[in-house]
Amino acid sequence: MNLVPIDIDSLPIGQPLPFALRSAKGTLLAPRGYTIASREELGAYKGRGIDICVDIDEASASHRNFMNQLQQMLRRDTPLGQIAALKLSLSGRAAQAARGGGPPDWRELQQRATQLLYTPAQAGFLQALARLAEELDQLCHDNPDATLLALIYLSGQQAHQYSATHAMLVACAGMLTARQTLQWPQAQVRQLGHAALTMNIAMAELQDTLARQTEALTGEQLQAIHEHAQQSEALLRQCGVQDPVWLQAVRQHHQLASGPLGGQDPAQQMARLIQRGDVFGARIAPRATRRAMPVTAAVQASYYNDQREVDEAGAALLRTLGVYPPGAFVRLASDEVAVVLRRGASATTPRVAVVIGRSGMPTGEPIPRDTALATHKITASLAPHEVRLQMSLQRLLKLP
Repeated sequence: MNLVPIDIDSLPIGQPLPFALRSAKGTLLAPRGYTIASREELGAYKGRGIDICVDIDEASASHRNFMNQLQQMLRRDTPLGQIAALKLSLSGRAAQAARGGGPPDWRELQQRATQLLYTPAQAGFLQALARLAEELDQLCHDNPDATLLALIYLSGQQAHQYSATHAMLVACAGMLTARQTLQWPQAQVRQLGHAALTMNIAMAELQDTLARQTEALTGEQLQAIHEHAQQSEALLRQCGVQDPVWLQAVRQHHQLASGPLGGQDPAQQMARLIQRGDVFGARIAPRATRRAMPVTAAVQASYYNDQREVDEAGAALLRTLGVYPPGAFVRLASDEVAVVLRRGASATTPRVAVVIGRSGMPTGEPIPRDTALATHKITASLAPHEVRLQMSLQRLLKLP
């Protein structure tokens, strides 16, 4: 590492950071892309005697150039006005990239969400959570299929950062279903996003531990799992959440319920939709002790409740995602293996790209196929472990 101390007054507020912040010992304080809510958030580090540094070696070329300029300006005791001008120029480029400079960096979003869920007691937590929820909601609005593709693909790859990926997937699948299928008002859609992101906040670190754990659960772990909905609500109250619908949805997201959604209050409706999304997301994610379920089987499982009755919230989720959601792996009638890129005109005819040919060898370049044609119709859904191929998510997201 090539750590360089940085003056906190040079950091942009309310804009994604273009580089990670670290302590003088190299400990990660904030990942690249994290948005600083206020000067007080940074002041909390200084109050604990933590020097904020940047590792120039891990920054991209453009950001490294900025850091070199900033370092020289600080060494020369450049007037703060000039430093602020450099800072504002940087902030504009970062904001432009965040708004539309290509696909979002989903690995970065994973890091941001993980840090947020791990540290709810940090200053500015609610503001940072609101920004994350707003960003995810905007991604769902601007490009819903690419958002589902990214989160479903990441969920099925490994147990790494499970709690954050799972929370974002349930939030996005829920918000899409609420808006597109159930036609809830925007305020209710956003409430759902907040509740889904924080439904497991009291056990976020434990979730990641359990995803990698091969030993039997301890009594303490079982108790934490059993109480996590109530504990999450209590923790949110301590953080300053006062929205009764949000809090009730978190508290009830594991309570069994049935019957028409229309007969329930808004919080109960949200809890039902979160519960079905929770079932779906958990089944497509691998654990150290089991493999991930095929996406199609998982989304169909969310269609029924624990009494094997059709659940109205689960049915809405299925209508929204489709039988073969973006990010699912499928086998075609041509005996090729493809990844679903976008939902299609019908639930069973999504847009796909072949990644493994008839010979069983990777195609190199993904090949588009029309699944509405009999020669390329989908014949089976595959689990991630059945597709022995490492692919670049960013590359998939750029496919037409």
